[in-house]
Amino acid sequence: MKLWAGRFKKEVDSRVNDFNSSISFDSRMYKEDIEGSIAHATMLADCGIISVEDRDLITAGLERIGEEISAGELELDPEAEDIHMFIEAELTKRIGDAGKRLHTARSRNDQVAVDIHLYLKKELANIPPMIKKLIHVLLVKAEQGADMVMPGYTHLQRAQPITFGHHLMAYVQMFLRDIDRFKDALKRIDEMPLGSGALAGTTYPINREMTRKLLNFKRVSANSLDGVSDRDFCLDAAYAMSVLMMHLSRFSEEIILWCSWEFKFIELDDAFSTGSSIMPQKKNPDIAELVRGKTGRVYGDLTTLLTMMKGLPLAYNKDMQEDKEAVFDALDTAKMCLEVFTPMIETMRPLPENMRAAAAKGFINATDCADYLVKKGMAFRDAYKITGELVAECIDLSLTLETLPLENYKRKTEIFDDGIYQAISLEKCVKDRGCIGGPATVMNQIKQAKMLLEEI
Repeated sequence: MKLWAGRFKKEVDSRVNDFNSSISFDSRMYKEDIEGSIAHATMLADCGIISVEDRDLITAGLERIGEEISAGELELDPEAEDIHMFIEAELTKRIGDAGKRLHTARSRNDQVAVDIHLYLKKELANIPPMIKKLIHVLLVKAEQGADMVMPGYTHLQRAQPITFGHHLMAYVQMFLRDIDRFKDALKRIDEMPLGSGALAGTTYPINREMTRKLLNFKRVSANSLDGVSDRDFCLDAAYAMSVLMMHLSRFSEEIILWCSWEFKFIELDDAFSTGSSIMPQKKNPDIAELVRGKTGRVYGDLTTLLTMMKGLPLAYNKDMQEDKEAVFDALDTAKMCLEVFTPMIETMRPLPENMRAAAAKGFINATDCADYLVKKGMAFRDAYKITGELVAECIDLSLTLETLPLENYKRKTEIFDDGIYQAISLEKCVKDRGCIGGPATVMNQIKQAKMLLEEI
């Protein structure tokens, strides 16, 4: 019999039971449900609402149920409506009337809410250390690649010279912001809704502050309606994971390009690549491609949550049962991607000769050529036009700015002299970009990132 069956005169249709059930996915919160129930029973006894003897029976019974579920000794009933009802029914079966008193001054609405707060508070805290591990790997790679000249791109066209280390440090900045986003999400998760009841609190003289302390929350929810109907914290978590996945996906796209024969800037380790069933020469970046693909999955989870919540009147509605599958899937996917992405980056091998060769093509030092004229007194727009004409001439002659004879330069303007060749040297182009954040400051960027990581 359902624990809420008193109002009903007939059994619920079996198809409704199947449709209504959530135990297949909310069972992962059994520890949090037991933790919340023990804290609730402890508070009830302290307030004189239930006896100390009942509290002890409830606590011991719940602890034993938790141990048996963890050990696989107690099988979850797939016919149960959810993990909360399963545990309460199992407890009552074991300890009798004391188990029936556990739900005093509590609704399943605030019970579910506190469970998911507890679960996400624990699980989301595991992601920043995983991001930090990835950042540490990138810092090592960036230091190794601080002097590896490569082309920087806009519109996927070679644009200006940078270094491999500088490129990697851009992702370090993204992942540092991701850590901040997760920490910010955790601040809003750290709120205890238990005691909100179904929507209007309770007439029992409960002590929510005591429950808060027992469950180690920073604060108590301020409004009972909001306490049971708020899922902003799930949205915050899904958003943080979506942005993280977006960064991983952008990086994956570049990894996929870089390890292609058209670029060949890196070589992925055999342990983090796959082959083809028919083409023996293939070495595929499947991990990067899957991360890129799974990003859409996490976006879908965020969209599910946003769409689910957009039209709900206060307070709780059954639609909100859909929160768990979405946020759990986003959490599982993000963690799985980080676990395999980090060692893929750690074991990849840069190919600096290929990077340098690519940087020598594409006229990525054209801006430096124009700047050379500007530093000699020419207006930038005039210098820009002359340099553009020189690039066009190089293309017609199958030359580069480095190999174009000096007399060709002088035909455009007598300002040019032998110094132009030093000015457009790729290494000098990189070295001269020493403004804060520029490619010549990679080692300083690494130092600052390390300091930030120590503070996190």
